[in-house]
Amino acid sequence: MTQVVTYNAFMASGSSGRSDDGRSPNDDLFHDEDLIRVIGREGFLIAAGGAASLLQTAHPKIAQGVYDHSYTAEDPLGRLRGTMQWVYVVGFGSRAQAERLSDVVRRMHDRVTGPGYAAGEPELQVWVAATLFATAVQVYELIFRRLSPEELAAYYEQSKIYATILGCPYAMMPATYADFRDYYAGTLASLRISEASRAIAHQVLHPKLPGGPLNAPALAAIRLITAGLMPEEIRDQYGWRWNRSRRARFRLLMATVRLTYPRLPLRVRTLPRDRYLKALRERLPQSSAAANG
Repeated sequence: MTQVVTYNAFMASGSSGRSDDGRSPNDDLFHDEDLIRVIGREGFLIAAGGAASLLQTAHPKIAQGVYDHSYTAEDPLGRLRGTMQWVYVVGFGSRAQAERLSDVVRRMHDRVTGPGYAAGEPELQVWVAATLFATAVQVYELIFRRLSPEELAAYYEQSKIYATILGCPYAMMPATYADFRDYYAGTLASLRISEASRAIAHQVLHPKLPGGPLNAPALAAIRLITAGLMPEEIRDQYGWRWNRSRRARFRLLMATVRLTYPRLPLRVRTLPRDRYLKALRERLPQSSAAANG
C-alpha cells in the first residue's frame, strides 16, 4: 500500500507532465518532449553508467547490500545492465510496464537486508535516484549544451520517479533543484568508501569479458570516463590515479565525443534504448502488463 500512496503522490504532483485522472495503464508516464526522455534516450549515457553505479556503491550501505546479495565476479556488470533496463522502462515504457517491472525490483530489494542495511530504505532510494539524475545532467551538458535553471528544475522533478515508483515517500525527496544541490553536496561529503565499494569497483572497471585483449581499448575508455565523471572527493577515496596526463586525455576524449556524437543519426544514438525496450517488451507485453498493472 505504501508504494501506491507514495507513487500516486508523485503522479498527483504533476511531475510526470501528466494528470493521474482518467489515464489508461497503456499510456506512457512521460511525453517525448519531457527532458527525462530527451536526455535519457541518448545511448552515450551507458558509457557513463559505471560512474553512476559506482557513485551508488560509494554509499557503504548500498555497497554492502550489493556485495552480499548481487555481486559476482563472473557477472560484475549485471547490476548495471539491470539498472539500465529498469531506467528505460520507467522513462519510455507504458505506465503498466513501468509499475510492473518496478514491483519486481521492489520485491527483489525487500530481500536485500543485512546488518545495518536494507535496500528498501528511502534514504538509499533517494541516493540512487540522485546519482542517476546528476550523472545524466553531467554527461548531457558535456556533449550537448548547458541546461537552463528552468530545465534543470523540470528534469529534476521528473527524475523523482526513480525513487517514488519504488515506494520512496515523495516528501523524502529534496523538494526543489536547489534543495537537491544542497543534499547532493552534503551526501558526497559524508560518504566513506568501504572495502565492499572497492571490490565492486574493481570488478566493474576490470571485468573478465569474452574476447579478452580485444576489449582492452573500450575498457580503458570506460575507466577514463568513469574516473573523469566521478566527483573529486569520491575519486580520491577510490584511489584512482588522476594526474595532468589523465585529465588531458579525458578532456580530449570528451571533446571528440562532443564533435562527433551529436552528428550521428538519432536512430543510431537511441539504439541501446531501443534494444533494451524491445527485449523487455517481449518479456512484459502490453496486454499482460495492463492486466496486472
